[in-house]
Amino acid sequence: MDFDVVVIGGGSAGYAAASAAQSAGAKVAIVDKGPLGGLCILRGCMPTKTILRSSDILALMRRAKEFGLSAQNPSADLAAINDRKNKLIAEFASYRTEQLNDPRFTLIEEQASFISPHELKVGDKSITAKNFIIATGSSIAEFPVPGLAESGYLTSDHVLELRQVPESMIVLGAGPVAVELAQFFCRIGTRTTLIQRSDHILSKGDEDLARPVEAKFREEGMEVFTATKLLRVEQSGENRSVFFTHEGKENAATAETILQALGRKPNVEGLNLSSAGVGMNRGRIEVDSEMRTNVPHIYAVGDVNGQHEIVHIAIEQGEIAAHNATQEDVRRFDARLKTSVTFTDPPVASVGLSEKECKAKNIPRLSASYPFNDHGKSMCLGETHGHVKLLCAPDSGEIIGAHIVGPEAGEMIHQMITLMHYKGTVRDLVKIPHYHPTLSEILTYPAEELATQLKKKI
Repeated sequence: MDFDVVVIGGGSAGYAAASAAQSAGAKVAIVDKGPLGGLCILRGCMPTKTILRSSDILALMRRAKEFGLSAQNPSADLAAINDRKNKLIAEFASYRTEQLNDPRFTLIEEQASFISPHELKVGDKSITAKNFIIATGSSIAEFPVPGLAESGYLTSDHVLELRQVPESMIVLGAGPVAVELAQFFCRIGTRTTLIQRSDHILSKGDEDLARPVEAKFREEGMEVFTATKLLRVEQSGENRSVFFTHEGKENAATAETILQALGRKPNVEGLNLSSAGVGMNRGRIEVDSEMRTNVPHIYAVGDVNGQHEIVHIAIEQGEIAAHNATQEDVRRFDARLKTSVTFTDPPVASVGLSEKECKAKNIPRLSASYPFNDHGKSMCLGETHGHVKLLCAPDSGEIIGAHIVGPEAGEMIHQMITLMHYKGTVRDLVKIPHYHPTLSEILTYPAEELATQLKKKI
C-alpha cells in the first residue's frame, strides 16, 4: 500500500484525523480538491460569527439611550463588514493551508474517487491505502419548492459576499444558519420575514428554548411564521413572493430576495462509494460508534455522516477514526456530552439530553428552570430574555441535560459541560462557589429546586 491512512477532505475533521494518524506513526496522505480551508473557516462558523459581531454591536448602539448614552443614527456598511470578515478568513485559511502542507503529510489537491475498497483515483493517478477516512463535509441542499429555482434565491454562501444591504428578504428555514443570518440582516436594516415549516424555530431542540428567540426577533421587527407549509414561489419584476399555508389559510410574503436556508447535504458526489462498497442511508454515510462504515477499514467523520453537524464533534470523530485506524485498542464516540450553540441574540446553548429526547426515549428525569428577567446580573446588563433549564436523573440527581437561552449562553454552557463530564449532580452544582453578581450563578437556582425535589423523594 502507498499509505497507511488516506484522509479525504482537509477541513476541521480531516485535518484532525490526519494529524492524529500521523502522530501515531502512520504514513498519511490528505486528498482535498480545494479550496483549502474547510467549511468552518471558509463559509461556516468563522465568517458568520465575524459578521454577527457587527450586527450585535449595532443592535447595542441602538439601545444607547436605555443605558444613559447617546449614539446618533448608527448604520451598517455591509461592504466594510464583509471586508473585515474577508481579512480574518484569509488569515484563518492561510494558517490551515500551512498545516495541510506540513511535510508530515502528503497533500494531494485533486478530486478523490474510489476505484476499489483499497484504491483511490486522484486526478490522473491512483493511490492505495490500508485505511481511508472520509471527511468531505456538507454542502447546501436543494429543496423541491415549486418555482423556487426559477425565481432565484441566495444561499448562506452567497450572502457572505454581498456588498449592499438588501431592502427586503424572505428566509426559508429556521435552523441555526437560517436564524443567525435572519437576525443579522434584520439588524442591519433589511425588512426580514422568516418562514419555518415546524411548530417553532430551532425545531431539533425544546420549544421553550426557541420561544424567547422568536419573541426577540419580533421585537426587532422581523416577521416570523411557524407551522407553515410552503406552496410555491413566484417572481414579479424584481420581487419574489413565497406562498404558504399558515393557521389554515394561504398567505404570501414578498421581498427583493430569498435566502434558502432549509438544510445541507453530505458531500459524497464524485466519491464513487459504490466501488468501495460503502453503505448509505438517506444520503448520509452510515457509521458505527467507532466511526467505521460497513467496510471496516473505511471511516466517515463530520458532516458527511450526518450524525452531529458541529465542528468540535467532527474533530473528535476524526481523532477517534484515526486512533481506530492505527491502534489495537478501540475508541468510540459517546454522545452523552453532545453540545450545540446557536449564536442568535439571545443565544441558545445545550449539552446532553433535551426534554424532547427524554420523552422520545422514555428516559426518566426531573427538570427545573429559572428566568433571566428575575436575575440580578442579567437585569443590570439589560439582557432579560430567556431562562436556564436543568434536567437530572430522579434517583441520583446526576445532571443529564443543561440548556440556556439567554445572555452569553455559549460561554456559560461550558460550566455545565465540565460538571457533566465528571458526572456531577445538582447537589454538586449547589455546593460549587459562584461569584456574585455573575450570569453563571443563575444555574444554581434550578439546581437548588431540583435538590429540594430529590430530598422530598427520599
